[in-house]
Amino acid sequence: MKENRRYVIGNWKSHKRFEDVQRWLDDFAGLYTPRQGLQVVIAPTFLCLDNTARYLESLKLENVSLAAQDVSPFPKGSYTGAIAADLLKGMAEYVIVGHSERRRYFHETSQDVGNKVLETVDAGLVPIVCVDQPYAMSQLTALNDIDTDSVIIAYGPVEALNFRIPESPEKIAEAAEFIAQVHPKWPIVYGGALHADNAGQYADIDGISGLFTGTASLEAKSFHAFVEAAGAVL
Repeated sequence: MKENRRYVIGNWKSHKRFEDVQRWLDDFAGLYTPRQGLQVVIAPTFLCLDNTARYLESLKLENVSLAAQDVSPFPKGSYTGAIAADLLKGMAEYVIVGHSERRRYFHETSQDVGNKVLETVDAGLVPIVCVDQPYAMSQLTALNDIDTDSVIIAYGPVEALNFRIPESPEKIAEAAEFIAQVHPKWPIVYGGALHADNAGQYADIDGISGLFTGTASLEAKSFHAFVEAAGAVL
């Protein structure tokens, strides 16, 4: 049974130095009102993840957590340039895994993603696993050996990402139903060409437990619109 919780996730990708992060968090803190059952997750770069965690702690924003944007498929050890999941503990509670940009530009396979998910779960962190059409089935079945309830599926169709046109709510609901048939216990969030003006339309779709934003999360006011939209349907 899926938990009755909503998520709003902001992926900053390769943007923002720490001074930018501080300004963003200060602006967001001035707008934000926590809601029971709504979890806000922000994914800064690795460069400033530790400092962001410290600064966020000082602001004491309820139900706001951090995610890492990626993780190593290997444990701690002799893997130059890799960041093991175990090293993220204390900074992030979530980890984005298998983003379409990682699959496309860094040639990550579904097996790579599966290994990263296992490492993330073993470290006690929650993987946010990205899947897309038309590859959803192979991406989802690669997770069949993951024995945990603590996974979030982020559905982002490639066409919506490439053409910056969000998929229709009807198609998203169909995709969510399909994903739930494969992994019924895991909550599903939608991401793909979302912006502040359409946040309300996409926050309340059958089978969807939240929103996953990229560029739209770079401005605190814009991201806050997603938080408000998700909170309104609780």
